[in-house]
Amino acid sequence: MHPLRLRFKKCGRAKYISHLDLMRAFTRAVRRADLPLWYTEGFHPHVFLSFPLPLPLGQESLCEAVDLRLESPVPPDEIAARMQTACPEGITIVSAGEPWCAAGEIAQAVYDIAFTFENPRIAEVWLAQAEDLLRAGELTAVKTGKQGRRKVQKEIALAPMIAACAFERADCFVRCRGTFAAGSEKNLNPVLLCEALNQNALAPIKRDIVRTALLKSDGDTWE
Repeated sequence: MHPLRLRFKKCGRAKYISHLDLMRAFTRAVRRADLPLWYTEGFHPHVFLSFPLPLPLGQESLCEAVDLRLESPVPPDEIAARMQTACPEGITIVSAGEPWCAAGEIAQAVYDIAFTFENPRIAEVWLAQAEDLLRAGELTAVKTGKQGRRKVQKEIALAPMIAACAFERADCFVRCRGTFAAGSEKNLNPVLLCEALNQNALAPIKRDIVRTALLKSDGDTWE
């Protein structure tokens, strides 16, 4: 058995593919690519696929990964070429190779968030208030979870999960580059931060979220 990690981008229309549908798309793609796949054992064998940090619906990414296993080795360049022809629009295979880092080593994710406002004045006021909220360190968000079979809502503090967050403005646009907690222990969905920063009538008319990098706890790139 040979472990394999595919690095890929998920952009454009592909950002509307849910995680479950993405798993189905990759299952079909690896079969179409005619790779010597390793299947799980048991009564219902299936292709082994594992996404270390699933991407929320509606967000783009330049640094996604999926792990699978092969019965026999295939040259990485050949794997990447075969997979690219089999993947749906918006999925771009960046590389294929042996995994270096375990999924549990993911500690942070870097995001670029672009906000669009109706006019420059609203963008300027929104940015000033957003920076004040971040400096105060009192940002909170309401997150839906489960308690047994019931759905419950709880308020969570966002500040402890923000490692870095910087803004820049140009005309009607505000760009945020942030490094947030990510992984199995703590994970900040940037949508929660966006909602916490929005102030009623000052809310942007559009936002675009792109995950640009995954990091380990020491700040090195996860790969």
